[in-house]
Amino acid sequence: MEKQVFTNEIILSWLQYYAGNTTIDLEHVKIIDITRKNKNVIPTVESHKTTLIFTNAGINDIFYRLWNAGLGECDVWYNEGSEPSGQIYNKKVKDMIDRGINASAGMLIVNPNARNTAKIGMGNDMFRKGSIHYVGSEIRAVILNKMMVDTQDDVCVIGGESIAIETALIAAEGTVVAVEYNGADRDTMEDNVDHFGLQNVTIIDRVDEESMKDCPVPSLVFMVASASMEKELAYLTKLNPQIRVVIYTLDFQVAASAAAILEKFGIGDVDTIQIAVSRLGSNHAFKQQPAPWIITGHCS
Repeated sequence: MEKQVFTNEIILSWLQYYAGNTTIDLEHVKIIDITRKNKNVIPTVESHKTTLIFTNAGINDIFYRLWNAGLGECDVWYNEGSEPSGQIYNKKVKDMIDRGINASAGMLIVNPNARNTAKIGMGNDMFRKGSIHYVGSEIRAVILNKMMVDTQDDVCVIGGESIAIETALIAAEGTVVAVEYNGADRDTMEDNVDHFGLQNVTIIDRVDEESMKDCPVPSLVFMVASASMEKELAYLTKLNPQIRVVIYTLDFQVAASAAAILEKFGIGDVDTIQIAVSRLGSNHAFKQQPAPWIITGHCS
């Protein structure tokens, strides 16, 4: 089925249609066109009171996914055709879970409980259980701070599963390439991607020309230091000479030699920090978590 192109004129006509036929305040409406790019519908609806979604016909589970994410009480405003005309219908998401999208059109979803706050350092209990041992949420918050992810960034995350998920939520207009060498870890990543309703994550099993040929060129890479780190840096700095780099390691020797390693690939302004987090346990004693080094730099 040929995709409809939602031009500026068509988008404006749908806005006028809903403005003229509902009492919804459209001043702060969030517009996403999921026919053009991989857009995250669930996180967008979670964080915006009013979302105008443009979609093609043939998506059969969109309302089920919204309901499964706890958004069943949201209101859906829609019509039966592909044109912004005719009768407008209003139902709860929970009453539409068996209904798919049968026409290319725009629909409004209203979430009165939306919280437009960034999810930084989410608790590990929010992620799917599996083969992955997640880094502590406080440490992840510092890592994300050092990454400085923008909404339109294209990011490569190597071996950082929960980092990949949170990055995808932040880079809502960009993409995340998650590199997982272990098959069980890839399965857990897929579970997390489905759990969070993410459409902007691609999971691959290695860093090379063949695996990344259809992926956007990353502006930023986060990597857990490994034996293949220098090979990965060689490829990524060749792919994008201006790439920014963030490295996580628990190995003091890697942290101490990081500046020299990065210099070989033209990466300067290297900054190294160590994070130490202690948590008070039930026995009233503090238990220290692993204290990683975070190394950042960028190509000059």
